[in-house]
Amino acid sequence: MRFDDARAAGRALAAGLAAHGGREDALVLALARGGVGVGFEVSKLLGLPLDLVSLRRLLVTRGAGEPACAASVAGAPFLDEEVQSAVAASANAGGASDAALGRFIKDALAEFEASARACRGGRAALELSGKTVILVDNGVRTGSTMLAAVRAVRSRSPARVVAAAPVADAAARAAVASAVEEFVCLATPEPFGHVGLWYANFRRPPDDEIRAMLGERMKDEG
Repeated sequence: MRFDDARAAGRALAAGLAAHGGREDALVLALARGGVGVGFEVSKLLGLPLDLVSLRRLLVTRGAGEPACAASVAGAPFLDEEVQSAVAASANAGGASDAALGRFIKDALAEFEASARACRGGRAALELSGKTVILVDNGVRTGSTMLAAVRAVRSRSPARVVAAAPVADAAARAAVASAVEEFVCLATPEPFGHVGLWYANFRRPPDDEIRAMLGERMKDEG
């Protein structure tokens, strides 16, 4: 299975998520940037609100496969525990290495927050408590990005998290499925390679295009 682009993949993925269509307690969160085109079509075809999860990998204290991240979850900030600890330690830095780490994290967070605002515009944060959150990306290769997003989303107390991607590596699919209530995936090709192989046009939308997609969905939602 190879998709023309992210929007085409989203239209195909929406069919697998049809049971969630029109629900007042559900919404779609797209992984920025690559998952936004997919999530836009899922949101439109299911008649659900659309927002973003943005991630920034910062530390690899758990290993490269499980990075500690900062996130913006539908406009609300989230920091993995290791990042919070590093921020607190840097505030009382006693050595050059702590101070350098503190400057790196401070600069990275400022850059990340500015990027997240640029994508969402001035939208207020969405309430996720008690909701079914459909977390959409354009594909899952190792699972680290989707799993980090799931951790961040769980911090907002949703009732259920449904992960969804058009394609996934088989091992990563199993890892993600174990972390969520439901994982909808259309294909697990072998060998997998990387996500871009399964798209004829594999591109990441710029900030203005992401804002336009969010704005269009807001108009449709009334």
